[in-house]
Amino acid sequence: MATALDKFVYDAAQAARVSWFFGQKLLAARLTRPMPLPERLRGREMPDRARILADLRKLLEQDWRNIEAGLYAPPDDWRGSLVAELVRAVDFFADLGAVDARRHGDRRDRRINRPEAAGYPAYYRQHFHFQSDGYLSAASARRYDHQVEVLFGGGAAAMRRQALVPLRDALAERAGGARKARLLDIGCGTGTFLAEIKRNHPRLSVTGSDLSAPYLAVARRRLAAWSRVALAEANAETLPFADASFDIVTCVYLFHELPHRARAAVAHEIRRVLRRGGKLIVVDSLQTGDEPDYDAMLEWFPVAFHEPYYASYLREDLSRLFAPGLSQAGVIPAYLSKVVSFQRES
Repeated sequence: MATALDKFVYDAAQAARVSWFFGQKLLAARLTRPMPLPERLRGREMPDRARILADLRKLLEQDWRNIEAGLYAPPDDWRGSLVAELVRAVDFFADLGAVDARRHGDRRDRRINRPEAAGYPAYYRQHFHFQSDGYLSAASARRYDHQVEVLFGGGAAAMRRQALVPLRDALAERAGGARKARLLDIGCGTGTFLAEIKRNHPRLSVTGSDLSAPYLAVARRRLAAWSRVALAEANAETLPFADASFDIVTCVYLFHELPHRARAAVAHEIRRVLRRGGKLIVVDSLQTGDEPDYDAMLEWFPVAFHEPYYASYLREDLSRLFAPGLSQAGVIPAYLSKVVSFQRES
């Protein structure tokens, strides 16, 4: 049972995280040139800093209530070496000049045309978020998690944790619970969410798949202390797993980075590998209309951060995407994201 001291520790740690990452977000904005606002967005209101911080505080309050209720363990995402954290920040700012140059440069420079990228799908060979090397280098993999936390002002980990609520429910519904269930995390990246899952459900058998070998290398190191973990380098459009082989599938910030055709192919694969009665849990960005005050900012996001398929994601009907075979079971708002769960029809 959570105590007053637990709450104090949580509040202090999250305040430090937000100050650290939101501060870097503000500094990065000052050190880079602003992107010109498209004509279609001029005159439309966007949430100011006070509104964004207020909504971030709401997310953290929701996060604490879940912890207090015993739905998942308190985070350990602020533990570790202060020196390592400083090194990551220095690396982030050292790369910022290249990111800014790419943001204001020739649009053709947003694509990665090096020979080592040739084996990847065309839509994947890009400098997503204008980040150096896209998803195709060890340097990018080391930098990625820090970049994401700066982007969300220290709220990324808490947004992901909201998916632990429907995950807990799904395991409770499975005969034998975590000990008997199998989970697949598609697009697992550096393994951040899988590590959170294993912290809360150490007996759960988990598999992570991702197209990026460098990102999987980071995931392998991050998950090395856990048993019952497998990682596979695979395209989510053609998963190397048998039909109905998983009880739970998770996808964290995957679908907004895929063109519609690829989204449909991945949805088909999820239906194939998920057993009847199983659960799909998707964590991804808000979409148009979810929070109307944010609609203009969502439209601005792909322009400012080079998300080439984000605009089509904003209009994607997720229930239709996963039908037939999967029906929507619930939605949890999570700051700039949402957690949408689906049930595989039996």
